[in-house]
Amino acid sequence: MIWKRHLIPSKTSLIEAIKKLDDLAQDALLFVHNEKNELIGSLTDGDVRRGLLAGIDLNESINLVCQKKPRYIRLNETSIDKIRTFREQNLKIIPVLAADSDEIVDVINFRLTLSRLPIDVVIMAGGEGQRLRPLTEHTPKPLLFVGDKPIIEYTIDRLCLFGVKHIWLSVNYLADKFVPFCEKFNRLIDLKLVKEDRPLGTIGSVKLIKNFHHDTILVCNSDLLTNLDYEAFYEDFINSGADLSVVTIPYDVEIPYAVMEVEGNIVHAFKEKPTYTYYSNGGIYLMKREVLDFIPEDEVFLATDLMNLLIDKNRKVYSFHHRGYWLDIGKHDDFRKAQEDVRLLKL
Repeated sequence: MIWKRHLIPSKTSLIEAIKKLDDLAQDALLFVHNEKNELIGSLTDGDVRRGLLAGIDLNESINLVCQKKPRYIRLNETSIDKIRTFREQNLKIIPVLAADSDEIVDVINFRLTLSRLPIDVVIMAGGEGQRLRPLTEHTPKPLLFVGDKPIIEYTIDRLCLFGVKHIWLSVNYLADKFVPFCEKFNRLIDLKLVKEDRPLGTIGSVKLIKNFHHDTILVCNSDLLTNLDYEAFYEDFINSGADLSVVTIPYDVEIPYAVMEVEGNIVHAFKEKPTYTYYSNGGIYLMKREVLDFIPEDEVFLATDLMNLLIDKNRKVYSFHHRGYWLDIGKHDDFRKAQEDVRLLKL
């Protein structure tokens, strides 16, 4: 794994450490560990230089010069306050330790990622894309190219930007086409396929996954282009105390006339050319893992079914208003618009 380039045993000599730091180039930071892979220090070019100036020999152990109290985060921390603080302090690279020990399990490089969200992701990619035929006769809609890469890759790349490590693709139609696509991501993230034997709706197949790593699950459609801030979405979900939060897309409707408020034939008030805002389902959901218990086994079940069921049971369903870019690529006009938009926007 790429992040392991930043690890170095405590018994390593200074001269060997210098070579490793040189190989890391602009990411020259090492995390010193013991025989159990537990974090005991950090090492930079500056630490080595100060050690040499103090007369330490190049063949001595890096243990003599490394910093003994490096900053870190722990796996499965639900708060992102520490990550935000590190980012604002302009720290470049931070180790991630196991939840119950000091073992190094990952490294965050803020040059490559903005955050590290403790969530699992399921991307629903099983539909036939009938409205986009003939383009989808031999290619699943998520694998159609928009610009220089498949539609679904924009979603995966953005999730990786926010430090997501575990993603499942729920597939059905032309499922085998996804196998080579997944293989190219395996060095970077844990990307797996879960196959529906028959279509199970927009969220039913999530029930097929038994080995989630986190207590928060994100489910999203595979045919979306968006610049959604997943960190803000996650933080809003945690702070709201919701059982499920859905990204909603606001639509402003301007009425060109005065609107009367009436009861029977009695006018109580009127508004001159008002604007009403309505919110539509954006196809992206965050939910507590326990919410998955409401999804039936091996039945067609929609995300809207789940939300309605939670509302009926007085569970908290929350709306996260997204006013940035969002496009559902459902029809040929949407597909053409997507081709134009990716040339102009950073998605």
